[in-house]
Amino acid sequence: MISYYGYSDASGEYYIAIDSNKCNACQKCVTQCPQNALQIIPMFIDLDDKPVVTVKENQCNKIRYICTQQCNPEKNQTKCTTTCPTQAITCHFTQTTTSTSSTFN
Repeated sequence: MISYYGYSDASGEYYIAIDSNKCNACQKCVTQCPQNALQIIPMFIDLDDKPVVTVKENQCNKIRYICTQQCNPEKNQTKCTTTCPTQAITCHFTQTTTSTSSTFN
């Protein structure tokens, strides 16, 4: 099961995706996150509680700002994605490009 943590707004879409089937709860991503945004919690998966990584609830609506401070989520080169031995974490950061023109008389 893939869970998406983040948000979208007029400026783009900003999500961290975590595949609970791949996550082995090794905590490497948790210790490497410079913003302390990740945690390991038990999730009910396949009729059993399995420890998996999640984005802390109070960080989801700030994910764009906390991840871009010291990481490079646009290229999926964050510390959490590069240290995950099972490739359970991916970043989906897409900024909307709009051009506006103004005419002044």
